[in-house]
Amino acid sequence: MLRKIIHLVFLPCSEATLLMEKRKAETISSMEDWKLSLHLQICKWCRAYEKKLNILDEILRNTFIKESKNEINSSDIQEFKGKLVKKLDI
Repeated sequence: MLRKIIHLVFLPCSEATLLMEKRKAETISSMEDWKLSLHLQICKWCRAYEKKLNILDEILRNTFIKESKNEINSSDIQEFKGKLVKKLDI
């Protein structure tokens, strides 16, 4: 009963998930962080969501790092410029 009251009064799941996403993108206030921590202690569903969020974030981060390591050579740039000029009819 107490958990349900805390769950609903302090921070509902819909707000908790938004705060988790926000915390990944930027910093959140200390009050938001405190409320989210309290919510995560009592809500197993949001803890599971946070784990999945962390896994997805790691996968996307690794994918982005791999893609950014691919070098673009000057012939690729010239080819892109040629296609762009054709499309713009310059």
